[in-house]
Amino acid sequence: MTRVEQREATRRALLAEGRRRFAADGYHDVVLSEVAQGAGVTKGAAYHHFGSKLGLFRAVVAEVQEELGERVAAEADARADLWEQLRAGCRAFLAAGTDPSVSRILLVDGPTVLGWDEWRAMDEASSGRHLEEALASLVGAGVIEEQPVEPLARLLSGAMNETALWLARTGDEETLEQAALALDRVLGGLRTGDRPEAVPGTP
Repeated sequence: MTRVEQREATRRALLAEGRRRFAADGYHDVVLSEVAQGAGVTKGAAYHHFGSKLGLFRAVVAEVQEELGERVAAEADARADLWEQLRAGCRAFLAAGTDPSVSRILLVDGPTVLGWDEWRAMDEASSGRHLEEALASLVGAGVIEEQPVEPLARLLSGAMNETALWLARTGDEETLEQAALALDRVLGGLRTGDRPEAVPGTP
């Protein structure tokens, strides 16, 4: 293994161990030296790569945020219909609220530890970007009435972030399904012309 490969392996080991501990214990109960020990490296290596516990947490949040964005995009891309792409992507985002490996890091501790502005910028660069692109496509196709996309994207993003946070604290599969059905009703109000087909479980 070259020195570059060794450095990258050390970094990946610290990220993996940090992510495991942040998800299980929460940011404030994690000790950087214990992360290093669990990763099989020195405390000095942890400081070299991330500078501090906050630096490690920031890198973990970025990784989780990127993976969530990819999950949202993959769920959307699996559908051919633009409207179904929007629904699937939004549902995938809400589902993150019931995933313990995501919710504690991204939704509970992320905004508090990093601050709202930094956390929101990271969200906009991943899941938020996918949402805005999906809405722009729907407006362009005439499925949603012609209107500025950015304010609509921010309204929906804010609602979904709040719902995902609620699910992270109280949710289970039944609550997730209730939230997804409520989201379908909200999204349905945006469509021009005929309403979408009834969603199972709705009137």
